[in-house]
Amino acid sequence: MSIQTPSPDDDNSIRIHDCLVGPNHPPFVIAELSANHGGSIERAIRIIDGAAKAGAQAVKFQAYTADSLTIDSEQDEFLLTGKSLWSGRRLYDLYTEAATPYDWFPTLFEHCRNNGLIPFASPFDRTAVEMLEGLNAPAYKIASFEAVDLELISICAATGKPLIISTGLCRRDEIRDAIDAARSAGGKDIILLHCNSAYPANANETNLLNIPSLQEHLSVLVGYSDHTLGTQSSAAACALGACVIEKHVIDSPEPPTADSAFSLTPDLLSELVEDCHAAWVARGQVQDGPTETEKGSLHFRRSLYVVADMEAGEQFTPLNVRSIRPGHGLPPKHLNDILGKTASHSLKRGKALNWSMIQDRQSPDA
Repeated sequence: MSIQTPSPDDDNSIRIHDCLVGPNHPPFVIAELSANHGGSIERAIRIIDGAAKAGAQAVKFQAYTADSLTIDSEQDEFLLTGKSLWSGRRLYDLYTEAATPYDWFPTLFEHCRNNGLIPFASPFDRTAVEMLEGLNAPAYKIASFEAVDLELISICAATGKPLIISTGLCRRDEIRDAIDAARSAGGKDIILLHCNSAYPANANETNLLNIPSLQEHLSVLVGYSDHTLGTQSSAAACALGACVIEKHVIDSPEPPTADSAFSLTPDLLSELVEDCHAAWVARGQVQDGPTETEKGSLHFRRSLYVVADMEAGEQFTPLNVRSIRPGHGLPPKHLNDILGKTASHSLKRGKALNWSMIQDRQSPDA
């Protein structure tokens, strides 16, 4: 895909490994692997391969154990209920199934790097951060459900690495608390991901206008973690200024996994990457007047022309002067300035009007 991109301006960008992330750079697309390995490292590797071919810049993993997220309990509050995809399952059992084994991480990180992808992860406790530091993870992601865990945010920010925080479920004051915790711990490079933490999320609840609002009021880079079905919301987010897009990916819907129902296959991820880049390019810049390629079309505008032969001293009327195409005459806005005035000399039908043709009349712009 060949797309002309705006000139980079690095004053408001963040570097994640060898990629600059910010409004003047193409969207940084993160392929979220999450639970889609289905317990198979071979499948995880296939997902990485698919993400690389689709044009993603990064693959994100989740670094936790069931015991770092919850406890093994039979009590009712540890059972998922309602309309969740995972309704009826115990938290401990779900996280045991979905977790990526820590001993896979060296292999998965290496495979990402060998395929030109940036590997990083969402850690869920200090031991996960320590493990990821040992792998030289270039950034950290705070999952939306952990955005209120200020201790975890502080631990990640203290590494000095860029910190990406999903905002699903959060009120604006909670987002401010998260940013303050990161900055207090030494974090400088912070990116928020607007997010609806329903799985899948409804398009009518994505509220993408939060993206420019967060940018304006919190003075941080903002992206979008997309849990909707399809790719449209991600492209729309880029049109509204999202500089990062995160989307769950899988190699194939079958066999299903805990996250497969709202994950993109490689062909759809490729479509998302292209659409997001196109939306970013389409944002362009604030433009006053025609663009370079539009200038050739100025000829087809209307302008004022003599439409009947006129003698010197003859009065201009709607019968001898009209607004027509092409655009070589005076702008149509001057028609009422000309009607009732007289011709300074004889004029032929088809002559583009200019101020010298009007008796005792100067351009109002002179």
